[in-house]
Amino acid sequence: MPLAIDKGFLKDLGKLEKPVYNRVTEVFDEFDSATHTGLHLEKIANARNPRFRSIRIDQAWRGIVLAPVTGDVYTLLKVLHHDDAYTWAQRSNVSVNSATGGIEIRDEAELDRQIPEREEAAKSAGEPIFVHVKDGELTKLGIDEKVLAFARTVTDPAQLDTAKSFLPETQWDVLSGLAAGYTPEEVWADLGAQILSEPVDTTDIDAAIVRSSDRVVLVSGPDELMDVFAYPFATWRVYLHPTQRAVVDAAYKGPARITGGPGTGKTVVALHRAHMLAQRGDGKVLVTTFTSTLSETLQSGLDMLVDDDKAESRIEVSHVDRIAHRVFRKAHGAPAMLGAEDEKALWAGLIGELGLSFTPVFLSEEWRQVVLARRISTADEYLAAKRTGRGRPLGAAQRAQVWQAIWEFEQTLTQQGAWTHETIRRETTRLLEESSDKPFRHIIIDEAQDLSPDQWRLLRAAVAEAPDDIFIAGDTHQRIYDNRVSLREVGINIAGRSSKLNINYRTTAEILSWSLGLLRGEPIDDMEGGLDSIAGCKSYVHGQPPVLSGHPSAEAEAALIATTVQDWIDSGVAPSEIGIAVRAKWAASKIESALRKARIDCVDLAKATDDDDAVRVGTMHRMKGLEFRCMCVAGVSAKLVPAANAITPVEDDKQTHQQDLERERCLLFVACTRAREELLVTWHGEPSPFLAAVIEP
Repeated sequence: MPLAIDKGFLKDLGKLEKPVYNRVTEVFDEFDSATHTGLHLEKIANARNPRFRSIRIDQAWRGIVLAPVTGDVYTLLKVLHHDDAYTWAQRSNVSVNSATGGIEIRDEAELDRQIPEREEAAKSAGEPIFVHVKDGELTKLGIDEKVLAFARTVTDPAQLDTAKSFLPETQWDVLSGLAAGYTPEEVWADLGAQILSEPVDTTDIDAAIVRSSDRVVLVSGPDELMDVFAYPFATWRVYLHPTQRAVVDAAYKGPARITGGPGTGKTVVALHRAHMLAQRGDGKVLVTTFTSTLSETLQSGLDMLVDDDKAESRIEVSHVDRIAHRVFRKAHGAPAMLGAEDEKALWAGLIGELGLSFTPVFLSEEWRQVVLARRISTADEYLAAKRTGRGRPLGAAQRAQVWQAIWEFEQTLTQQGAWTHETIRRETTRLLEESSDKPFRHIIIDEAQDLSPDQWRLLRAAVAEAPDDIFIAGDTHQRIYDNRVSLREVGINIAGRSSKLNINYRTTAEILSWSLGLLRGEPIDDMEGGLDSIAGCKSYVHGQPPVLSGHPSAEAEAALIATTVQDWIDSGVAPSEIGIAVRAKWAASKIESALRKARIDCVDLAKATDDDDAVRVGTMHRMKGLEFRCMCVAGVSAKLVPAANAITPVEDDKQTHQQDLERERCLLFVACTRAREELLVTWHGEPSPFLAAVIEP
């Protein structure tokens, strides 16, 4: 018998103690074959909806099920303690949204109580906040008659925040968007992928359940049901917002890209698209990014998403350099790698031999950012090359000197039989371009903003040009490595195939707004020759504003962090849901000591496992791709952020100096936007100059 599972059911399930959770899964494992009587599927006295039924989990717990009018699809709605379950059924109801055609759940008793109270209070309050929005516009956006009556009583956005607990989710999203200052057209655009063009029968709840893929998942049997139950916390695994679903399912004639601010679901979309393409079965799918750590995170996500052995066998998750080394080794065997210190010494030696005035850092970056990025192989090509993004201008004589040093560098590598990651990628790209037998049919690229030009060329060469060949997910505001690229210059044309996600699902509006202030006024490129903006990125979830705290010493800062972490834990936040980010690993030592002194378990993020019930402590770079309920970004002091060793001296290269500062600012932005509910930013001594724009005088 088919079953439908509302996401509210999975959220309840994830909060249960293990014995009760196990009993829930046992009961519904039997649901397909057992009789309803045997499972105690009973009508509920005084239920708001006559189709509500209760199902006995054990003596103390009940599930609430919506029975169908026709057909045999039962919908699992809630799992609560006995009394709470019956109270919920007596207060709540389901309805159909007139704009989206999807199922909604509301606390109807509370809504009925609020309307007359708010109408009376509104008589002596200020102007209603939706006074300038016509009834017809609200109705067009799916606001029904009862919610409209409530909306007309709202005079303060805080009242709307309180209403989140009893209003239908989609209707609350609409009202919150309007209250935040967005026009009905802008709110419509956010919901556009799910608004139906034809009239909706708001009495046909059975049809609405089938349409509600954003909050209801249909399963065909106990095996599929139990597989969904296996990951109650990862509701993104089965529920996608319609704007995300539209991107996942789209057919593109060539490379395509999805952008968006932090927490908008770009990675979720990328993983679902990989799954969809693998199910299509027309070739191997590569899911890739720029580091092994992030590729492990992607693999974990896919493990939760993909339960089809055939689809799983068609997907490979691997970072770019692993692909490069694999292809290289197949042709040439294991390479002799030149270490970072040896490379630096080689550049320094060449500077001495040739009597040059350049630094090893300048020559190394010129080689990477100009010669390798633009595939330059001759002196004439270098002399004529554009050096966009390189701040230090070079005359013809200076270019000749630089080319001599680069040529000598590469000749030395050849003579020594030594390779760098860059030269391995260059050789791998050549091998792939010369082969008509490409290793992949589709490539999905996550965190695309941090790939280098030669990595892009390698990926372009690893897949044939065809519909749906490359799918890109990224946000240049979250660039944390020194790579700049023009997609056109590396052979990837996304014209007309780019879309943006604007709704943040992770972070509260207060944390998001404050974090965006860190980047205000910064000109961030869009990888297509223009500037990018995430000004439209928004969150409809509200919470506490970030807390900023400066201290006279590192010890005092660490003590405050330990006290705050203990307060979070005392309020019910699990230690594993707390993250502490620092710019450099050594900066965490005093914080870790303070946590241990307070008897708070902590673990190095690089070594943490899912079984560690401990606070995660790690570098800002390590925090990329993660999220925590509560987050502390520590050591944001002038001497630590930006990190001095990460900034090219302005006298060496002004442009690179500015890009380094931008990258460090983006890194701080990334760390702060890992927070879901609470954010603490601390420093000792003078605060980082990056905080100047967001610290109140």
